Amino acid sequence: MGEIVGAGLLAHVPTIVLPEETRKELNEGREISLVTGLRRLRDEVFETLDHDTVVVLDSHWATTVEFVVAAHGRRAGLFTSEELPRGMCRMPYDYPGDPELAHSIAEFAGRHGTWITPIDDPYLPVHYATINLWKYLGEGLGGGLPEKKWVSIGVCQTGDTEDHLRLGRALADGIAALPDRKVLLLASGALSHTFWPLRQLRDHESSEPSHIRTPQARAADERRIAWLERGEHAEVLRTMPEFLTHKPEARFGHYLMMIGALGEEQCSAPGRAYSDYENSVGTGQTHLWFDRPATGWTGTDKQSEVSRV
Repeated sequence: MGEIVGAGLLAHVPTIVLPEETRKELNEGREISLVTGLRRLRDEVFETLDHDTVVVLDSHWATTVEFVVAAHGRRAGLFTSEELPRGMCRMPYDYPGDPELAHSIAEFAGRHGTWITPIDDPYLPVHYATINLWKYLGEGLGGGLPEKKWVSIGVCQTGDTEDHLRLGRALADGIAALPDRKVLLLASGALSHTFWPLRQLRDHESSEPSHIRTPQARAADERRIAWLERGEHAEVLRTMPEFLTHKPEARFGHYLMMIGALGEEQCSAPGRAYSDYENSVGTGQTHLWFDRPATGWTGTDKQSEVSRV
């Protein structure tokens, strides 16, 4: 039976792929901890933890009438961001996908009352919420033998909290249905996500959290980080209506899909910080990693018990 062997709530901001000199210029001469955190995460987790596939829950990939899973055998090309082509320009990427897993996830859509379609169209766009993390955590990993598979799943812009949890339940079942598959989940996205207006933005490029768009958003983020570090996922879920007033990225769909796969309020895995809490032009960013507890994500040591109808 396949299993989820680790999971993370990770930031993907464009700053992390800018040249070091530029990063420090924007951050008052200091390196941003999001960069050093990803390097440490690669060394301590991705280089050491046995895994076959990485599933990126991509907050930048917004679908409308269904969830979509990338089902390509391989994805390769050059990535230029339409959002910030000056900084993310012709970035090469080349990694294998996991079509078997993509189709397995989709098979459980009906069981969980949702709609999931695997797509392998070679012209399907990729997004920097996937590519930026792959650059740090996947590119050249282990010398490329065996290559780790990477799969992206988009958020659904018409979906609410329950819809994204349902996707997570189907994701857990799709993984469990494949013998011996070991999977890492990456919830790629921010906490609060309101930018400074353009004419003010350049006064707030430092990573110092005093530049978060509002004190209320900062406080909401910091409460959730504290809960996540203690493994209090139930509290994060209970207070989702309040958090939505602070406009988390993609309505926090990336996290909701992840925790839906890990058991929702039954999951008590504590998060390990791999960065400080940082600002990115008004938005709240952090890296938190969740190790799989010895007794399983829900304390049952049975991956199949994670999801529910």
